[in-house]
Amino acid sequence: MTTSNQTRVAVLVGSLRADSLNRRIAEHLSANAPEGVTIDIVEGLDQIPFYNEELDGETVPASAVALRVAVAAADRLLVVTPEYNGTMPAVLNNAIDWLSRPYGAGAIVGKPFAAVGATPTPYGGKWSHEHARHSATIAGATVVEGIVASESALNGDLLADEAAVERLVGALTALVSHETVAAA
Repeated sequence: MTTSNQTRVAVLVGSLRADSLNRRIAEHLSANAPEGVTIDIVEGLDQIPFYNEELDGETVPASAVALRVAVAAADRLLVVTPEYNGTMPAVLNNAIDWLSRPYGAGAIVGKPFAAVGATPTPYGGKWSHEHARHSATIAGATVVEGIVASESALNGDLLADEAAVERLVGALTALVSHETVAAA
């Protein structure tokens, strides 16, 4: 959690390819995070079994435990994802499912959340980001309103586009700047 003005942001990348554009975006955000912000890209999403309540008992899979610990240790949660067939990738939906449990007390509950990313369509992953925000809301996250960075990757290297990079870094800054309301 936050220690002396340090903010930790856990990042879930929806693409599993090692050199995917969304992974590169996450790495760029990590390298260019505002001062006082630590970005932790959560690895191993491909190792987490599909959520099954029978697995979520006394012996939770180590990969799911690692996900929960990484997100619980963070102050914020950022999803950087493409869009697959008009929605978020299954690996991301599965991660949100694991983070939502136990019901009402999962690692995602109350966590400020945003979804950004890119895809090679004119819409830039807009539906994926909307679906991720919706799912995270149902799971108990605090989705930060007004953060939109759904970038089209149709015109070359998105990370060479200063305006697009500015929107992505701006989204991270807005997430970090979001004030959380303490429970009464």
